[in-house]
Amino acid sequence: MYPSLTPPRQVKIGDAAAFAGITPRAIRHYHEIGLLPEPERGGDGRRRYGYDDMTRLLWIRKMADAGISLDDMRAAFGEARDEAGDEALDQAPDIESVLSRLEETLAAQEAAIKRRRAAVQRLQAVGSPLGLLSELVTGRLSHLPPGALRPSDLDALLVTERIFGPLGAAIQAGTFIVLATHPDLRAEEDRLEAAEAALDDGVEPDDPRVEELAVQRCAHQMALNQAIEAAGLDAAEEKIFEIYDADLKGEEGTEMSAAAAITKMPYDFSPARMRCVELAGRLFGEALADAHSTDS
Repeated sequence: MYPSLTPPRQVKIGDAAAFAGITPRAIRHYHEIGLLPEPERGGDGRRRYGYDDMTRLLWIRKMADAGISLDDMRAAFGEARDEAGDEALDQAPDIESVLSRLEETLAAQEAAIKRRRAAVQRLQAVGSPLGLLSELVTGRLSHLPPGALRPSDLDALLVTERIFGPLGAAIQAGTFIVLATHPDLRAEEDRLEAAEAALDDGVEPDDPRVEELAVQRCAHQMALNQAIEAAGLDAAEEKIFEIYDADLKGEEGTEMSAAAAITKMPYDFSPARMRCVELAGRLFGEALADAHSTDS
């Protein structure tokens, strides 16, 4: 003997949500955005959902599982809202357009997942945060022994990659290779950084120490350049320029120009230290120009 089951003509929101596999809160949200017409309330003041409401909820659930956005669902159901008010507009379903946009979104997500998986694999292989940088940078530093790079080195590469992209960080990596393999240059780098940090707000920009330190920084940069050339790292940089293409540029993740990015990265430098940095940069540029003119 089989039990006689009589389906209800209408159900409450909790039963509707349970049947569709969603939450009552989600159903209320669908009402608010016009995706699901709000049904009339019963004598107890509660909403009652019928067959048409339930089929709409099931289609919403299926479309959500497929990754279709709520806005695209409204367009597909032909119930987009007027921007000037909340009146529903009659629109023909445009499923093909919705699916086309969804395909583009999924393709972008797949590309992003591929990049993330590659980053995770590099991180696992390298065994340090270096693996989170672009492959162009990671590959150039991969031959260094564990611990050769300092956390501050990785921080600097991270900032450079954000501002100038993987190419800029890969070029900068040459400096850190030299510092990691030349203890004397690393010691001088540490001394100069400590002296520059001492140029606090209590030091005037025209203090003689500022210019003296800028000259020392310039000399140190020239020594680093010589070490880079002696190690053949400059030739490697030329090859990096050759292999760097548009595909690698897609990893940069920069949405602003380098000039704009620089103005948004804070450095708590005093006026004296800023003058030292600017003066050292100018002196270094002049020294490079003189060296090139001599070689030619």
